[in-house]
Amino acid sequence: MLQEKKQTYDENQIQVLEGLEAVRKRPGMYIGSTSLRGLHHLVYEIVDNSIDEALAGFCDKIDVFIHSDNSITVKDNGRGMPVGMHPKMNKPTVEVIMTVLHAGGKFGGGGYKVSGGLHGVGASVVNALSELLEVEVARDGQLWKQVYKRGRVVTGLDSLGESNYHGTKIYFKPDTEIFDTVEFDYDTLAQRLRELAFLNKGIKITLNDERAEKMDEFHYEGGIKSFVSYLNRNKVVLHQDPIYIEGNKDDYIVEIALQYNDGYTENIFSFANNIDTIEGGTHLSGFKTALTRVFNDYSKKFGHIKENDKNLSGDDIREGLTAVISIKLTDPQFEGQTKTKLGNSEVRGIVDTIVGQGVGNFLEENPQIAKLIIDKSLMASRAREAARKARELTRRKSVLENTSLPGKLADCSSKDPKECEIYIVEGDSAGGSAKQGRNRKFQAILPLRGKIMNVEKQRLDKILNSDSIRSMITAFGAGIGKDFDIEKIRYDRIIIMTDADVDGAHIRTLLLTFFYRYMRELVEQGHVYIAQPPLYKVTKAKKEYYAYTDSELEEILVEINGKDTNTDIQRYKGLGEMNAEQLWDTTMNPEKRVLKRATVEDAMAADEIFTILMGDKVEPRREFIQENAKRVINLDI
Repeated sequence: MLQEKKQTYDENQIQVLEGLEAVRKRPGMYIGSTSLRGLHHLVYEIVDNSIDEALAGFCDKIDVFIHSDNSITVKDNGRGMPVGMHPKMNKPTVEVIMTVLHAGGKFGGGGYKVSGGLHGVGASVVNALSELLEVEVARDGQLWKQVYKRGRVVTGLDSLGESNYHGTKIYFKPDTEIFDTVEFDYDTLAQRLRELAFLNKGIKITLNDERAEKMDEFHYEGGIKSFVSYLNRNKVVLHQDPIYIEGNKDDYIVEIALQYNDGYTENIFSFANNIDTIEGGTHLSGFKTALTRVFNDYSKKFGHIKENDKNLSGDDIREGLTAVISIKLTDPQFEGQTKTKLGNSEVRGIVDTIVGQGVGNFLEENPQIAKLIIDKSLMASRAREAARKARELTRRKSVLENTSLPGKLADCSSKDPKECEIYIVEGDSAGGSAKQGRNRKFQAILPLRGKIMNVEKQRLDKILNSDSIRSMITAFGAGIGKDFDIEKIRYDRIIIMTDADVDGAHIRTLLLTFFYRYMRELVEQGHVYIAQPPLYKVTKAKKEYYAYTDSELEEILVEINGKDTNTDIQRYKGLGEMNAEQLWDTTMNPEKRVLKRATVEDAMAADEIFTILMGDKVEPRREFIQENAKRVINLDI
């Protein structure tokens, strides 16, 4: 009974966390997580403060150092943090910035007109989550320094003498008590710093890795125009120079760059105050509306579309488009689950007007480029209609009508998607073993014959002619492309199970390309897995052991003292070499199997890799293979 629980609930039960204790208690609330993503976020928060100085016009150089012990230094040539006594807090202002949440020039509109930083919590949170942090400020001819440990002040603000430069330098060592790992990934940091240099033209950002004596400098006078060229660098473009539009209204600064390539997917990246608005928002919708309207108006005006013909859809017009939208505004309002969707309603109309005028003028002045883009859009329109008809053939009449499921599919008996999984298996022999060895209640098997189509080089109407692809679409039950609805998915886990050889790796890449391009939410929401079958079977005295890597094989051999003549080592080349029982024990039994989840950490990086590996250009693929060859673990020749 509720009355029997006599727990006191009064003022003594209300916990108040003083200062930065709250951050250490619940770090995920402030930086998202304590995994690698949260670790790298510490660097972004400090760099964002320097970027704010650049946006205000006082900084044009930022240097980031990864030291040999994975500590970080960020140095800029801005004005330097204020060091005078804070009027309300009665302590040096730099100490207030470093130790008080929500203290800084971003609040109240007085310090910075426009500022970035995802959470606006900045330096104080980094301080709270670092076992050691040192800040040096050079301003007004003097150099100052203060030291903190886990957010607590260790020294006063000490003068180090005179200085002939200005700026802020922050050194910090992430706290091993907080983070799962404190090892920074160079490529992850480089990607974000490169992005910031693109978004803020003229600023020079360097990244120095003392662990590997590696250094990169990011400096783009072309800004987001250079960004679009960079994103399209491995693609065949329809026009050499990206279209660049900029405009401002009141306190809103809008920049757009766009360029078409001969591919079939659109890649639009939107930013507000340098924050990657991955969920889009009002700036993105304003851009799309204007683009669709302007191209249709131009097409009708110059006879590319007859007056009575249907308009081109937005999807048709955006086929093969790469675009970057960047808006800077005083008071951004973010929505969405991850706070990465811009919600300011007035932005839609502002972007619409600026894009409408800019693209309209460009088309009038460049009729040959306009015709190329419109011809591509008209072909996309015809293909979309063909795809619509083909798509109808792949739709299930009803969830309960198993007659509409593909013939080769061995479905599971459970109808609860949350407990169901489907294995996409290479070849009929492995498919046969998988069907016999599976748990029929929750495991479905779909064998594919041969390699699936390379979707990177085909439009949707051609893709839907492929039997293998139609089988997958029908089995998954959630549609494809723009019609894909993750809520209708029939299996919570989609597991790619291929041989551990070159052909198997190729099939995996083709499947992942298909999922990423046409069912992206499957990957984004963590529904796609790659099965890890064993590489070796070791038999000694009728006892069997399985090794998934070369190092595991060595461990097993040491453990069983197995380098004598009575030990048999079999290197598996294909799944078909295993019988049903072995396949279950090693690769399909949830209690023993090894699965790797396919993730999309960054859409731009994923897009680039799929373009390099599956696109038309040979040179970028050769370079990618040469650069990454040294990372290969199991090479099958």
